[in-house]
Amino acid sequence: MAKSMTERLAACYTGAVYDVMREMGHPDCVLPHEIRPLDDSKTLAGPIWTCSGRIDESISDDESLMGWTGLLSAAPAGTVLVCQPNDSTIAHMGELSAETLNHRGVLGYVVDGGNRDSEFIRKLGWPVFFRYFTPKDVVGKWKVESMGEPIVIGDIDISSGDWILADIDGVVVIPQSMIDSVVTRTEEIMSTESELRTMILNGMDPQEAYKKYRLF
Repeated sequence: MAKSMTERLAACYTGAVYDVMREMGHPDCVLPHEIRPLDDSKTLAGPIWTCSGRIDESISDDESLMGWTGLLSAAPAGTVLVCQPNDSTIAHMGELSAETLNHRGVLGYVVDGGNRDSEFIRKLGWPVFFRYFTPKDVVGKWKVESMGEPIVIGDIDISSGDWILADIDGVVVIPQSMIDSVVTRTEEIMSTESELRTMILNGMDPQEAYKKYRLF
């Protein structure tokens, strides 16, 4: 059975994908390096579904939680939820939310913000990429402003339907229009890298290997 695009992308790694994006004239594709994995062993890949919000301390606990649970309800299965919270003070993911999204088939979460209940989420095995830890939560402080609409993280424009690959080295965003060509080219490069590695381990001089493959 043919692999899905999500499976093919998940078999890649961010370094190779970045090299291909640079080769294709699209080097500005990497999210800020402060965004890191909760579990270094996890790779996250899939189509993006976006959300954004902001701090609003005028809302009630109930209003904030109605908005937050509405977001959890709306996030489509088979996507990676990517959030621009426009905030650097509270956590924008916690244990019950992570377990809910995981149960509903959301592949993982990337947030330009905070995380809490981190040991529980790590044990759950659900991939989260985030900026900082804090025990503070969204209750009575943060409101959802958009779902499925374009967002910006760092200087990268992100739209629902774009694709994301995240691993220990960082987070790469691939425009929807480029996903097939980027993944196909990355697979080709990874195959050539494997051949090059074998040649070097069998004694080929590294510079001669580079001359032969024009890759290193």
